[in-house]
Parts: sequence; C-alpha cells; structure tokens
Amino acid sequence: MAFPSNRSVVASIGKDPINTSIRAKELGADILELRIDLINEEPHRIRILKELKELGLPVIITNRMKKEGGAWSGSEEERIHELMSLIPYADAVDVELCAEKKDLVIDEARRAGKKVIISTHNFQNTPDSEVMAGFICESFEKGADIAKLAVMPHSLDDVLRLLDVTLHSSGQVCAIAMGEIGKHSRVMAPLYGSVMTYGYVDIPVAPGQLRVDELKNMLKILSIHP
Repeated sequence: MAFPSNRSVVASIGKDPINTSIRAKELGADILELRIDLINEEPHRIRILKELKELGLPVIITNRMKKEGGAWSGSEEERIHELMSLIPYADAVDVELCAEKKDLVIDEARRAGKKVIISTHNFQNTPDSEVMAGFICESFEKGADIAKLAVMPHSLDDVLRLLDVTLHSSGQVCAIAMGEIGKHSRVMAPLYGSVMTYGYVDIPVAPGQLRVDELKNMLKILSIHP
C-alpha cells in the first residue's frame, strides 16, 4: 500500500484498536498510528494489525518509550523486539532518535520495504532553532524517510520558531507544537511543510491534539488538504 506523504491526517490508536480505527476511518483519517505501548493484548497484536489492514488505510506502528511520552513497562530490549516483530504487518514504523537500538529497527524496516519515521519528543520545552534543526538532520542521517519533531512551547514565539525550522528543512518533516499554546500548530504546520499531523478519535493521546474530523475540516477550509 502506498504511504501518503503530503499533509496527511494521522489517527492515534490506542485502546480498543479495531473499533477506534473503524471510527477513525469514518472521521476521515488518512493514516492510522497503532500505539503498541497502549495495547495490553500482547498475544493478539498481529491479529489486530491484520484486521486493521482490511480497513484499507496505511498503518504506522510505534512502541513509545516512557521517556518520550509512552507507556511501555517492559525492558528496552523487549520494547525493541516487540516493535521489530510487528514491522512485517505495518506500512511504516516510528522509532525514537534517542533509542540506543534504533538501528536494529531501521535495518529491519529497510529489509521489509517499510517507511521509517524517526521521532524526537520534548515535553518540557522548545529547544533553540539550531538544536531542533540538528534533531531533524540527525534523523535523516540515521535513515529517516520522515523526521518527526514534537516540542512543548511556552510562548507563541516558540511555535513560530518550530514553524520556521519546518519551513526551511530539507526532506519530509512532521512538526508538532504540543499543549494548548501549540494547539493551532496541528493545523498550521502543514502550511509550513509538515507532511503529517496527528489527531485523536475518542481520547487524546498527546497534549493539544484535535479530533481527526476537526483537523480535516480546518485543513479543508485552508485549502491545503485534498
């Protein structure tokens, strides 16, 4: 399945993944992101992914570490192993830039012909522009097809700096300013080159998320979404 790469709305999927994904499609999601760390049905994760494929939407898998806002409670080795084992059943994989064993995930994704998203999340603040640009460049150097950067702004100036970095980035970037101050970035960042924006279906899984259909409607009003 072709992986959309232009201003796509991604639905974050956690608990009750099948029904939530069906609802996400009804709301207009372009892509599903399955949060492995939020699913307790370990023996059924492959079955879940197979059922999601039947919906006809591309699927990103990620197994987010606690350090970057995830809920994985096992060891780092178990986290990476679980993520790698599910790559054949997805269209793309998201792994953290700070993960020590990210190269294993990237190599496995390459062998399987899947897209690679390398992400960085900062829930405390918005780094200097040079630092943010450095995260993006390093992600591409490590093999990212899409470099994802999510930061926590404390002012509108912080949001503007993120948008400026996004606008001047080479390669495909997904940029998000989280929280209430950055909420509008989930709609505005695509204007500045962000290829994806994340929304929720029933319950937000990250601070400042808008619902999928709200995102779709706002992007349509701005005439930047097909």
